Amino acid sequence: MAEAVVEKKKSSWQALKLALNNRKTGFMLLFGFASGLPFALFLGTLYAWLTEAEVDLETMGVFSLIGLAYAFQFLWSPLVDRVDIPGLRKLGKRKQWIAPMQLLLGVILVTMSLLEPRSQLAWFSLLAGIGAFASATQDIVINAWRIDIADDEATIDILSTVTQMGFRFAALVGGALGLIIAERIGWPQTYVVMGALMLAIGFAGLFAPDADVDKGAATIENEKRTAELYEVGEVEPRVRNWALLAVGLLWAWAIGTVLVFMVRSMTYAPELRPDPTEFTATFGPLIIAATIILPAFIAAWLVKLRREGRHVVTSDRVAGKRDGLILDQLYRALLLPLVEFVGRMGWSLVLVLALVLTYRITDAIWGTFAYPFYLGELEYTLDEVAVASKFFGVGAIILGLALGGWMITALGRMFTLTLGAFLAAVTNLLYADLALGGATMQAVSDAIGFTWAVMQFPGGSERLARLMIVIGGENLAIGIAGAAYIAWLSSIVAKGYSAVQYALLASLTLLVGTLGRGALGEMIEERGYYDVFIFTMLIGMVAVVLCILEWIRERRAGARSGVVAADATPELAASQG
Repeated sequence: MAEAVVEKKKSSWQALKLALNNRKTGFMLLFGFASGLPFALFLGTLYAWLTEAEVDLETMGVFSLIGLAYAFQFLWSPLVDRVDIPGLRKLGKRKQWIAPMQLLLGVILVTMSLLEPRSQLAWFSLLAGIGAFASATQDIVINAWRIDIADDEATIDILSTVTQMGFRFAALVGGALGLIIAERIGWPQTYVVMGALMLAIGFAGLFAPDADVDKGAATIENEKRTAELYEVGEVEPRVRNWALLAVGLLWAWAIGTVLVFMVRSMTYAPELRPDPTEFTATFGPLIIAATIILPAFIAAWLVKLRREGRHVVTSDRVAGKRDGLILDQLYRALLLPLVEFVGRMGWSLVLVLALVLTYRITDAIWGTFAYPFYLGELEYTLDEVAVASKFFGVGAIILGLALGGWMITALGRMFTLTLGAFLAAVTNLLYADLALGGATMQAVSDAIGFTWAVMQFPGGSERLARLMIVIGGENLAIGIAGAAYIAWLSSIVAKGYSAVQYALLASLTLLVGTLGRGALGEMIEERGYYDVFIFTMLIGMVAVVLCILEWIRERRAGARSGVVAADATPELAASQG
């Protein structure tokens, strides 16, 4: 028994070493960094530059629109998944989007460094908006690239962990380190450095591997997938097109709503501009309902028709012009990813969606109230929060990601996912103790010598050590949970539809955050922070239960750690339901 355990650990270490030495893993780390750097620059340090340039707060509010590109990126994921860029398809299905977006981001950052924010605000804001769109687009494709290239050596678990480590490191470089660099050499020079980094990554990305490089083979595969829609047993084109019309109208409303909001925000007088936070809270859930929830019901209806043999093709035939081949492509872009997912998952989809909605609920909701808690309730200084959160906290997350990646390899994805959910929930108790004065956390910090270590540095104090150990504990748990969650989410999507399926599932976090923050804010006002932390801990325990149920489901389905969902076809989806 002992020998078997030792052998398993040895093989786990060998698999981890093999994966880390893989070329794909190195590019995944690079792409993770490229994903995190623009996010940190456009949603963080940019506001510091605008503040230093004395741009007024009302004008600065327009830049909050940048966040919408990340929040609603799933709206153009079908386009990115299906459209080839002329002349670049030979790079690969995903690289044809990744490299140009990274190079474009590099050019934008360098160009922004040549502008004066206050006197050239129109061009400055336009470039920032285009940059955010390019950044969100590369995120869609990088997630799909990760899923597509995963194999037995560079597993989806390791790639998911590595991309998050790159992202978190980029957040440190573009955030706290960016502020330090700007203090010494100025903002324009800082953005030149950051732009040069993106350009270097973009050029390096040209040499990254891709799962689908041969355009000819891709064209044949595309024709094959279209032909499958007319095989015996598939839903009739007439019925399929009615379903497509319904989903198309829902998506058109969602996209139109976002565009109208952006136009109003950019053209109206400051006092008449709509509030981005209110828009996201009000329309965010409706947009997700229109683009995910209602289409999922329509997809389930199509799956039901196919399984029952109603309104299906009764004899094989080749698709003709009268069938509307453009409609077939739209169907494959908008509806087929959902039809495949619903057909493969069946009723298990309810469990999967429940887990997606609850797993990251604690930190998704809590993030908005962290600084009011640190600065207002506990009266820490900005410097103390920066040290504890931006430096020590980011280091703890990276350590947690590394630990989580090892645990996935050695102990299994579902074990790590469940443990991560439990730790993320329990660490709310650390904050609950802080809300009561932090006596327990202070005792722990003193007992392990952490307080003494912190006080050896300038500005160190007992209260800072207390905050650091709480943030460090929570971020360590977030790192472990994050590594497992992204690996699990990546594992349940099909390679053939990875861009759309992953983007849609990941966007559900938006629904949780926007719906939960208002209620949590009211609870803080009425009950105080202590009760809120106890409540979020209990919510986190719901995710633990759902993880156990998903673990049971995967074991019954014969799921194996490190295996990505098959490149499913309509026939496979039907048979697996």
